[in-house]
Amino acid sequence: MPQTDVLIIGSGIAGLSFAIKVAQRFPHRQVTVITKADEGESNTKYAQGGIAVVQDSITDSFEKHIDDTLRAGDGLCDRAVVEMVISEAPDRLREMMEWGVSFDRNTSGALNLGREGGHTASRIVHYKDVTGLQIEKGLLKRVNAMPNITLLSHHFAIDLITEHHFKHKIIQPEPGITCYGAYVMDQHTCRIEKYVSRITLLATGGAGQVYRTTTNPLIATGDGIAMAYRAMARVSDMQFVQFHPTAFYDPEDNPAFLISEAVRGAGAYLRTKDGERFMFTYDDRGEMASRDIVSQAIDNELITRGDQVVYLDCSHLPKKDFVEHFPNIAEKCLAKGIDITREMIPVAPAAHYLCGGIDVDPDSRTSIANLYACGECSRTGLHGANRLASNSLLEALVYSHRCFLEVENKLEGIPVNDAIPDWNAEGTVVPQEQILITHTRKELRDLMSDYVAIVRSNERLQRAMKRLDILYHETEKLYDESVLSPQLCELRNLITIGFLITKQSLEQKENRGSFYNKDLVTS
Repeated sequence: MPQTDVLIIGSGIAGLSFAIKVAQRFPHRQVTVITKADEGESNTKYAQGGIAVVQDSITDSFEKHIDDTLRAGDGLCDRAVVEMVISEAPDRLREMMEWGVSFDRNTSGALNLGREGGHTASRIVHYKDVTGLQIEKGLLKRVNAMPNITLLSHHFAIDLITEHHFKHKIIQPEPGITCYGAYVMDQHTCRIEKYVSRITLLATGGAGQVYRTTTNPLIATGDGIAMAYRAMARVSDMQFVQFHPTAFYDPEDNPAFLISEAVRGAGAYLRTKDGERFMFTYDDRGEMASRDIVSQAIDNELITRGDQVVYLDCSHLPKKDFVEHFPNIAEKCLAKGIDITREMIPVAPAAHYLCGGIDVDPDSRTSIANLYACGECSRTGLHGANRLASNSLLEALVYSHRCFLEVENKLEGIPVNDAIPDWNAEGTVVPQEQILITHTRKELRDLMSDYVAIVRSNERLQRAMKRLDILYHETEKLYDESVLSPQLCELRNLITIGFLITKQSLEQKENRGSFYNKDLVTS
């Protein structure tokens, strides 16, 4: 039985920064990080923009950043959480730079600050247009140098271990549920083992793959949220799915290539195919409006005009500066046959960020004892109904630190549970038809994209719920009868995510931020 003191599921910025701190503080304790793909594959890796951190006290302030966040969240942010995250941001950034992660600087040596939609000042700390990759590489280098951290790639978490597995079946949330680790599949051997731990952290990222078009990597299947929901943890605000307004339009791409918000921050214009700038019709900030407004505006333009794309025009921007700041975007567009210095980039909205998730308190505690959550899989109250650009990496850093401070005071006092049963696969068989999995996954993505996307309606949501119920029962039957595979487990998790988004959409009574139901009033 693999045993560890701290089990971390996910290898993005939240999981790795937490692992580093725990391993440093407790050199005699074992920290295990599991990830279902390569060690560097995470949502963090694909974050282009950067980290929003107030640096310039002359042109910026904590209060301005707080106000921008509250405005983007459309009245549903927890102000105390917003103030906490933004005030702690400089310390967390400084700490990461001390770990060896570097960012772009200007000619005077100061951090080169960018600006993105929804921000009233330049405060985005970045590394060209591959900030997330830079952070991921820096954190992995430090993790791999620490002897008491074990990082296991290609290990898939099947389910969290709670009393449900060895005492009694839990059918509704109740006080006293405790997490004792997780059942984990080694994808090389297909063997499922129990990983028993004192503390378990879910840092599993987002769920964009529930939609047909998403900027999220293939691994973003909502595994942590689905596991937590099955374990009866509280999950909320799943109706708030943020669509990024400007993903490069290519129906064959999965994931869709993200054209960073910072491109509009640098002065790019959104235009229709006939060259008309349209954003000032929807918001007095034009292209610098927050993501929910820009995505809904583009969606309306596409529906009204019958077009598939709008265009991002960078041709008026200084070529040298643009290519220097956005080399990856310029190179990718050129590979797609678009010279951004002369031609407009075809773009359309794509599922990007989940503002809801597993409910946590300011110390990352979930409603289940000894289970914590950080990053996109968690619902902290920072984002409200819509995330302000570049607040997500910041949130992950602040909450992983606060989680560490919480765990630091209790880790030694938590016993390891030796009564956990082995995984029971008795009576299961290898599925003979993979089409049962692949077709259902395609059907789910189409269903969510057509019925539960940027603009929703009561009728579409109700139809989605009926079909999701059928998909759930079909897949649960397959799950109960089959030798498990990552593909089947991901499908099961995605159906749970689809159900939660749809159910909580039906419960939402007013339009806020990234949620829009045409049958409801707008606040």
